[in-house]
Amino acid sequence: MIKTKIDAYSLLKKIRQEKPIVHHLTNWVTIYDCANIVKVLGASPVMAHAKEEAAQMANIASSLVLNIGTLTPEFVEAMKIAARSANKKGIPVILDVCGAGATRLRDEKSFELLNEVRIDIIKGNASEIVRLSGENIRTKGVDSSEVEQDMLAVTGWLSNRFKAVVVATGKHDIVNGKGKSYIIKNGHPIMTHVVGTGCMAASVIGTFAAVSKDLVCATVSALACFEIAAELAVKKSKGPASFKEKLFDCIFDLDDKAINKMQKIYL
Repeated sequence: MIKTKIDAYSLLKKIRQEKPIVHHLTNWVTIYDCANIVKVLGASPVMAHAKEEAAQMANIASSLVLNIGTLTPEFVEAMKIAARSANKKGIPVILDVCGAGATRLRDEKSFELLNEVRIDIIKGNASEIVRLSGENIRTKGVDSSEVEQDMLAVTGWLSNRFKAVVVATGKHDIVNGKGKSYIIKNGHPIMTHVVGTGCMAASVIGTFAAVSKDLVCATVSALACFEIAAELAVKKSKGPASFKEKLFDCIFDLDDKAINKMQKIYL
């Protein structure tokens, strides 16, 4: 691995200047946190789930985030409507395959979305991503199970299969797309003790993707910024509850000095 630098701050600055609309059809458990994380980054979150307005809302957005955490068949149909509108407009679509590998329904609906609309960025934890590759693995609800597979190889295969950027989150995050692989080693273990950090990561990726044509760079930048903020937040926290509060503050205050000094990105 070779350590490298990404100019993540330039995209964060662009978000704050342009204030893009990030449309979500997302997890009801974490919807409030996802909206907040987009807002503190400087963008404008929209949580419009009704199929009657999904296409119209996607048409005024700069990116679309789909999350199957609290899916129903009807909800997935609304996701498809929004995604087709986003595809037509040419804005990036991010799919968080939350809980893939836990039930047959989640597996089926993940593949329906991947096969029926264009997904530009696929995001999941290690076991969710492995399940998408066809391996017989079971996710623990929405938490990752232990995996033995080579995640660089798995994400690379999925990236080629679906012509998408693929993100596998975990102790170290892997981003694979356009023939390049990145490993991001920022973050802190306390993030695993707070419900919603994975969903928020998808929203952060969607926000960065809203202001960049280079979706690989946008994804790496998003994860680095999110997890650097987490490292800063944990220093001011006493536990998971105060960490979550400080996380929003540290993202809001994140600057180029912290990003350039603290990023741990490897090729």
